[in-house]
Amino acid sequence: MLRSDQEPVLAGALNGKLAFARMIQSIDGNPETASPLFLDFRDVQVATASYLRESVFSLKSYLRLIDSKLYAVAANLNESVYDEFQMVADAKNDAIISCHLSDGGQISDVVLVGKLDPKQQITFDLVNRLRKADANTLKERFGETEKTTAWNNRLAGLAARGLIREFSKGRAKYYRPVVEVGNDGR
Repeated sequence: MLRSDQEPVLAGALNGKLAFARMIQSIDGNPETASPLFLDFRDVQVATASYLRESVFSLKSYLRLIDSKLYAVAANLNESVYDEFQMVADAKNDAIISCHLSDGGQISDVVLVGKLDPKQQITFDLVNRLRKADANTLKERFGETEKTTAWNNRLAGLAARGLIREFSKGRAKYYRPVVEVGNDGR
């Protein structure tokens, strides 16, 4: 888990870029399995869209670019900070997972901040409902008119955006939610 800058107000693109650099430096390697990286905003009262764009959304993109097994998750957002996340997500046509994370590590109130196209939203919702899915399973259970390739493309697209976790077992790939309620997210 990474804590925000421990300041009640996080503002400005330049400060966001500096925070992005600090976040990268504080990441201790790549885990063996795909895992959420909680970015804790517990003590933050205000965070501007420019700050979040240059820090959190840049980190989310960077983690996917380097094929990290870490997936950025914004934790403990107050209403004001949530609204700024939504503004950035809308402007970038992107999304991020948000949740409440207790001091004891309990996860609750998992939400998607941002919008997906309807087919991606259905795929995202199915992965979160089933807790584990692959393209063949989704085709067999939900895709009478959809080809396996279409399900595979949507799953891969969601994973590339950091919205679901991708796992490989031999040549097969399967997907899980980034955050699973009721456990430590792994």
